[in-house]
Amino acid sequence: MKSLINVRHIRLLRALSRRWQRRAIFTIGAFAVGLAAVGLALASDGALHAFHELFRKAPYAALVITPLGFALSVYLARKYFPNTQGSGIPQVIAARALKEPEDRARLVGLRVGIGKMGLTLLGLLVGASVGREGPTVQIGASLMFAIGRLTPRRQPGLILAGAAAGVAAAFNTPLAGIVFAIEEISRTFEVRTSGLIIGAVILSGLISLYLLGNYTYFGYSNAMLPTGMDWLSVPVCGVLGGLFGGFFSRILVQTANGIPGIAGGWIKQNPILFAAACGLAVAVCGILSDGAVFGTGYASARGIIHETHPLPLSFMPMKFLATVLSSVSGMPGGIFSPSLSVGAGLGADIAHLFPHAPIGPIVLLGMVAYFTGVVQAPITSFVIVSEMTANHRMLVPLMAAALIANAVSKLVCREGVYHALSKNFLRGAGPVSH
Repeated sequence: MKSLINVRHIRLLRALSRRWQRRAIFTIGAFAVGLAAVGLALASDGALHAFHELFRKAPYAALVITPLGFALSVYLARKYFPNTQGSGIPQVIAARALKEPEDRARLVGLRVGIGKMGLTLLGLLVGASVGREGPTVQIGASLMFAIGRLTPRRQPGLILAGAAAGVAAAFNTPLAGIVFAIEEISRTFEVRTSGLIIGAVILSGLISLYLLGNYTYFGYSNAMLPTGMDWLSVPVCGVLGGLFGGFFSRILVQTANGIPGIAGGWIKQNPILFAAACGLAVAVCGILSDGAVFGTGYASARGIIHETHPLPLSFMPMKFLATVLSSVSGMPGGIFSPSLSVGAGLGADIAHLFPHAPIGPIVLLGMVAYFTGVVQAPITSFVIVSEMTANHRMLVPLMAAALIANAVSKLVCREGVYHALSKNFLRGAGPVSH
């Protein structure tokens, strides 16, 4: 009898040990993700400020610095930090589908995370139209995965929790981090890890709050869409946002899969020169826009939301082109913030069709619609914009615009850009888990 009780006690202790070990890993990982997100945010602001200061003093220096920076970034990514190109979210999606730890480490290993951080900062330092939020997702997944490998047992949900914590800490949007993990990264609700994912989001968010303070990414907005004819802006933003967002995704997917003909062959044989050519074109766009399209576009989007900094009609097409060029160049960098900025410019342009309506609400509609068109994740889109502006009065029109944009985008590009690009990282990687 005593021996039976002892066996039960031993089994119970082992189970409790595994459970607490798992929780400790998630806690340490979430803490590390929060610190990394804050560090990348502060360093990104510094890099972008340094470039804008240089541009203010010598605008035409961008014609040299930006192409060379693009070329250097792609060279380093290809030679020393493979699988860091682009936003990093497709790599995270692909890593979750792979079975073997070695295959996952190629996409979300510690080396990848370190390279991602450095090369994202390099992109911002030379004026690329990229963001830090997508890279934060890959960095968060890499940190969680690396910490999980220190234990002998497999830890399910680590990559997903790291991605969710990365979004939450990058934008100070905990709800969006959870929704993004479910809708975009996982596309399922995993009961086994849901509590730990929420815990990771809370911990990483607390680190961000402690170090950066309680803030909304785009500032508080009480904008509301008036009733009547101005509500026509909802379907207009939905349709145009879906079209442009889907078109952007299709360009990225087609380029990643290989452009047919002579041009595609040249790009494949000369990736560094192609990156430099993209950088030169981005520099020209930046000079023509007086520097507005360089970097994330955060300041321009925030200014138009609060109607303190009007945007010219040319901002949206210029920012769209600069983001396309930065994304197809092969350099590491995210599309979250640039897409929201393009959407803000789209909303500002559409607002001219509704002269009696306030600009702010239509700008928010444009942001949600365009971002939905790119990623085809409508819930994430309206949740993240609502949290970024602490505006819940616009929730219903934002939902409607997101649903319309999602339907229209699928007519242009059958799949959201992140999941479409993730397939390229799965080819030749071995068996996947379902």
